[in-house]
Amino acid sequence: MLIQFYQDEENLAKDAIQDENSDEVTEAMNIPEGTNLMQAIIDAQKEAQANKDGWQRTLAEFTNYKKRVERERIELFQRASLDTLKDLLPVIDDFDRAFENIPEELSDNPWIGGVSMIQRKFATVLEKYEIEPIDPVGEVFDPNLHEAIGTDDSDEVESGHVSVTLQKGYKAGNQVLRK
Repeated sequence: MLIQFYQDEENLAKDAIQDENSDEVTEAMNIPEGTNLMQAIIDAQKEAQANKDGWQRTLAEFTNYKKRVERERIELFQRASLDTLKDLLPVIDDFDRAFENIPEELSDNPWIGGVSMIQRKFATVLEKYEIEPIDPVGEVFDPNLHEAIGTDDSDEVESGHVSVTLQKGYKAGNQVLRK
């Protein structure tokens, strides 16, 4: 079918060349004098295809760029959120220590109940961002998750295992926020 098309085009081109208006046709198409009209058409089709291929490639590259920028924007937002929450971890630790040391006579005080609600709100925020505490007592020491400050001799815990947690660690997914 394609060969037939070219043959028909070639016959048309031959007719146009023999026609008295052929000079006007070649001038209108910006074809240099003495150039085969059929060859000029084929060259123009090749150039059009090359332009189309270049346009499609550029469109694909731009689409990939947009996707990459959106992915980087989301990652940046998540990283900034986690960094902010990481700065709040010492405040949460202070709340935990304070509630561990409430005197017995103040445990029923309504003010303590209100402060306890604030602590629960912090815990809710951590849950919302899927931040989990790491409390490894009794587990095998993992330097990727735990930070050692010393060793203990203990009959209750095997060697190489965590015996006491002085400060909770936290992780968000696979990322450790604090050891």
